[in-house]
This record gives sequence, C-alpha cells and structure tokens, in this order.
Amino acid sequence: MPNEPASTDQSATSGTPENPEEASPFAIGLLLRRAHDRVAAAMDGALAPFGIERRHLMVMMRLHASGPLSQRDLVEHTNHDKASIVRIVDDLERLDLASRQLVPGDRRLRAVTLTEHGREVFAQAHQAAEPAASAATAPLTAAQAQQLQRLLRTMVAPVNPPA
Repeated sequence: MPNEPASTDQSATSGTPENPEEASPFAIGLLLRRAHDRVAAAMDGALAPFGIERRHLMVMMRLHASGPLSQRDLVEHTNHDKASIVRIVDDLERLDLASRQLVPGDRRLRAVTLTEHGREVFAQAHQAAEPAASAATAPLTAAQAQQLQRLLRTMVAPVNPPA
C-alpha cells in the first residue's frame, strides 16, 4: 500500500543485524564477556559454600594436577602476577587449604602444596561446580558444549611463531 509507513525493521532488507553489537569487530569479545559473566556467576555460587573464590580454585586445580609447585611456577601456569599469587597462597594458607614447604636442596625456595583439608575441599568444590557448569551451558546441547570447549582451547592455545 502506497500510504503505509515503511517498515522499521531494516535488518531484513539491509542485511544489518538486529543487534548492532553483532556487526562490530568487537562482537566476539563482547559475546565472550557475556558468556564469561554467566559462567563466572554460576561458579561463584558453587564455590561460596566452601569459602573460596575462582582465583583460589584456579591455583588449587593446578596444585591438584601437578603436585607441589613454587610460587614462580604458579605465576607461569596461572597467568597471575607475583603479587596476586602471594595473596592467593596467603589466603589458601589461612584457610588451611595449602601450605608452603621448603624445597630440599634450596633453602630459599618454597613449594606450595595442598593440605589434606585442601584436597578434600577441592574435591567437594569440584563436584559442586559440575551442576553449575551444566546450568551455565544449558542453552547448548551436550555436543555444542563440547564443541565450544574445543574451540575455546584452540583459541587460547599458544601460537608458535614461525621459525
């Protein structure tokens, strides 16, 4: 009809997405941030009953997988800076979840290790996090959630510069 106003839905005709953020070169970062916020909130809720935070869990996960590590190694393996690792290990010690122990042969070096209580809390927190992770990825099928993890691992894998 000639007297009808033109449609305000330009996305159908112009190819421009309904959400202008999706057309931005920053879209991937914005979407990853939103996804991160969703997963982080789920994990924070799962960890709260144990009195630990995600930053603590990251260090505990590394210690659980690798055994005792120096703070220098924790800096390297967790992408935290030295000061942050010191604060995290201090927190873990105060909560009796980890301890610093002398390294045989080097009186200056101390290795951080999970305490027995730390191993128990880690196991319980890990178990509590599973349903939280499932809830955070509920909009995805199981295959899509697995594919997302594979894609994210590929995306964050170290890039080897050409020789």
